[in-house]
Amino acid sequence: MSATALAARVRGGELAVDDAVEAGWRGPAGTWEAEVRAVVHADPAARAAARPREGPLAGVPVLVKDNICTTDYPTTCASRILAGYRPPYDATVVSRLRAAGAVVVGKGNMDEFAMGSSTEYSCYGPTRNPYDLDRVPGGSSGGPAAAVAYGLCPLALGSDTGGSVRQPAAFCGVLGLKPTYGRFSRYGLVAFGSSLDQVGIFARHTGDLAAAYAALAGPDPLDATTRPGEAPDVSGWRAGVTGLSFGWPANLWREGVDPEVVGGLEEAAARLERSGATRVTFDFLPGEYSVAAYYLVATAEASSNLARFDGVRYGFRHADSADLRALYTRTRSEGFGPEVQRRILLGTYALSAGYYDAYYLTAQRARTRIREEYRAAFARCDFLMMPAAPSLPFRLGEKIEDPLAMYLSDIFTIGANLAGIPGLSVPVGLSRAGLPLAVQMLGPEDGEPVLLRAAAVLEAGGEVARLEGEDTPEFAWPTKR
Repeated sequence: MSATALAARVRGGELAVDDAVEAGWRGPAGTWEAEVRAVVHADPAARAAARPREGPLAGVPVLVKDNICTTDYPTTCASRILAGYRPPYDATVVSRLRAAGAVVVGKGNMDEFAMGSSTEYSCYGPTRNPYDLDRVPGGSSGGPAAAVAYGLCPLALGSDTGGSVRQPAAFCGVLGLKPTYGRFSRYGLVAFGSSLDQVGIFARHTGDLAAAYAALAGPDPLDATTRPGEAPDVSGWRAGVTGLSFGWPANLWREGVDPEVVGGLEEAAARLERSGATRVTFDFLPGEYSVAAYYLVATAEASSNLARFDGVRYGFRHADSADLRALYTRTRSEGFGPEVQRRILLGTYALSAGYYDAYYLTAQRARTRIREEYRAAFARCDFLMMPAAPSLPFRLGEKIEDPLAMYLSDIFTIGANLAGIPGLSVPVGLSRAGLPLAVQMLGPEDGEPVLLRAAAVLEAGGEVARLEGEDTPEFAWPTKR
C-alpha cells in the first residue's frame, strides 16, 4: 500500500494507527530484517507512543537515517564515537514529518558519518541488498533504501552529499529524491559537507515522494541556508511529459558503464519519447572533473565539521588519557573508522598551508564551472537523463579495500551536489541476474515538479514497481535466494 493510501485509510478510520505502523514489522517484511540489517535503532514503545490520526501522512511509518536527530531514538551516525548519543531535539525534517502525521519507526543503517557508497563502513556491520544478500545496497543511506525495498515502510529519509540517496535507491530498486540545495532544512542533520549535504526521500511511489516533499520543503529560521519563499508546487506530478525535453549526454557513458545499465537507460528514454517528451542529444563536460572537485571540497568540509567530535562533550571517550592532547588523539583514533579517518586526513591536507590554493581553491573554481555547465545544459532542455551508477550492485567486500573504485561509484551523482540542483533516481526493471536497474534525472534549481512528472510516466509504464495488487510487476518485490 502506498503511503498516501495508507494515510487516507487512517484518516477515514478504516485502519488503526497501530496496525498501520506495525504492519511492516508483523508482516512478511519483518522476516527480512535479520538478514538485511537495515535498522540499527528500533523501539516498540516509541512507536506505540505515536497516535497521529490527522495530516497528509497520518499513521505512515517512516525510517530515518542514523545521522538525522531524533529525540526518541539514538543518533550515532553508525560510528563508535557517538555511541549511545540521544539528541535533545528533533531535526526540522523530523518535526515536519511528525506534524504531517508520520510515525518514525526507527533509525536506518549507513556508512559511518555518511562517508561511503556501500553501507559497509558502519560500526553495526553492513546492510545487505534485499535483491541479493551477497551484494551491497549502496550507500551511504543503504539502510533506509533497503527497508523501503523490502517493505518495512513506504517512506524513509536519508541524506545525500554526493549521491547517498540516489545511488542506494538505484541499487535497491526504489525511488530516491535529492531536492534542490536549501529546499529541506539541514537543522538536525549531522554535518559531513555543509555546502553539499541535503536530506532526501526514499519511496516506492511517485505520489508518495510528492506528498513527503510537500510536507518537508520550505524555509527554516533554524537553518540560514534554506531557500526563501514557497517551495515549488509538486501537486501536478500526474501532468505527464508532453512538451518537455530531456538532455541526453551520451558521452558520459560511452565507456566504463555496464551495458545493462545503458540498456535500462535507453528503454526509459524511449518510454518518455512515446509519452510526448523530446530527446536532445549533446556532449556534457562536468563529468570529466567533478570527481576530483567533489572529493576535495567534501573532505575539506568534513575535516572541519568532524573536529567537534573529541570525546569531551558526548559519545565515546578513551578511558586512558593522561592529558587533553592524549584524550583527543586516542578518542578520535579509536572512535572513528578507517574511511572517516582517511577523509579527515585528505581534507586537512587540502586545507593546509602551501596546498590550500593548489587544491581547495582550485576545486572551488572547478565547482563554479560545473554549475555554469549545468545552467547551460538546462538552457537546452528541461531535465537531464543519465545513469544513477555505472554498475549494478556490487558484491560485499568487492571495493572496500580500493577507495578509488568505491569513490567512482558516485561519478554520476556528485555533480548535482556540487551544482545544488535536484536529482531523482528511478528504477527501470531488473537485469538478467535479477538486480535492479535505474536511471537518474537531474533538473535545474527548483525543478522537482518536472522530475516527478517524468518519474510518474515511467511508473505508469511499468518501469517503476507498483508494489501491491494485480499490477505488481515480477521485479517489484525482492525474492530470497
